[in-house]
Amino acid sequence: MENKTFAVEMDEHDRRIIAALVEDGRMTVTDLAVAVGLSKTPCQVRLKRLQESGVIRGFRAIVDPAKMGMDHIAFTEVKLSDTREAALREFNAAVRRIAEIEECHMLASNFDYLLKVRTADIRRYRAVLGEKISALPHVASTSTYVAMETVLEAGSKRARVK
Repeated sequence: MENKTFAVEMDEHDRRIIAALVEDGRMTVTDLAVAVGLSKTPCQVRLKRLQESGVIRGFRAIVDPAKMGMDHIAFTEVKLSDTREAALREFNAAVRRIAEIEECHMLASNFDYLLKVRTADIRRYRAVLGEKISALPHVASTSTYVAMETVLEAGSKRARVK
């Protein structure tokens, strides 16, 4: 099953809608319309189209991980023993079931995947690595890099609008 993504045609009003919502996803449609220079109804139509086309995938709360006691970040390189399509699908499905893994990217590199793992502390990370990540299907080896400081993270910067 192939997952193809196609770019959606957008004009300047669409880009302004996206930028405004990235800045404040809780603004009302009326406030959004004013911010982008449209009347309410055309703004609603554009917003609905952006949601239905998948450009806007949803809205969520952005929490402060440190205030929740989850400010330890480690990046884990994963090398697989098998990179045939069935093995990749199996690995991908298993990764999605591990709550501590925030991001998973397949890379063109000397390793196969890069994981962003968030835990309370290094002891908890060690347990997640040993009990969950190393037990993922087809894992041959891992390497860990611990973040010392987060300079920029998803959700903390304005949308880059072309």
